[in-house]
Amino acid sequence: MTPNSPTHHTTPDRNTNRLETEGVDPRSRRRFLFGVAIASTAGLAGCLGGERDERDGTTSADPDPIALTGGLACDACGMVIEEHYGPAGQAVYADGRPEGREGPARFDSVAELLVSLEEADARGWETHAVFVTDYSRVDYELDVRDGTPYVSTHAEADAFADVQEVHFVVDSDVHGAMGPDSVPFTDPEDADSFADEHGGTVLEWDELRAR
Repeated sequence: MTPNSPTHHTTPDRNTNRLETEGVDPRSRRRFLFGVAIASTAGLAGCLGGERDERDGTTSADPDPIALTGGLACDACGMVIEEHYGPAGQAVYADGRPEGREGPARFDSVAELLVSLEEADARGWETHAVFVTDYSRVDYELDVRDGTPYVSTHAEADAFADVQEVHFVVDSDVHGAMGPDSVPFTDPEDADSFADEHGGTVLEWDELRAR
């Protein structure tokens, strides 16, 4: 579903030589240059979300979420993520998957993210990190269409939070891109207030996956 006629819900912002070689032992200079090369590589890897091991595709540092904007499509349904309602999600796999492109697996709903993670587990893929839209850190909107409220999507990189830090409102009357969906908040009070207003139950990530 695509957005229309929003009702605004504002959440407070909780967070926003040069090398002189004369007189230097050539062996020392080689060691220096080798150290610079290593540091540069590590710094670049850090910007990309972790140092990549080319042997197996794993990363040595926790990755950061990316923006799911610019026309990026959901890996499950093919819809452009930023053009549809609801929470988005992304999964980073330790073995360098999905194959054929850089970056995480991406989804326009928590529901599709959960199904994909189950499929990844069945294939033996190791999950390195999972992120979802955090409605505690954005000014979200609710659009009511034919009596059904739809929550706005937020696909910027800083709108995402690690799933282990999130409280999910499940079984509410609020829909996302694919219909009823779980709405994530890092602030438990935000989650409780949302559930009080729209129905549903608040679950942690492990509880949500175990359903």
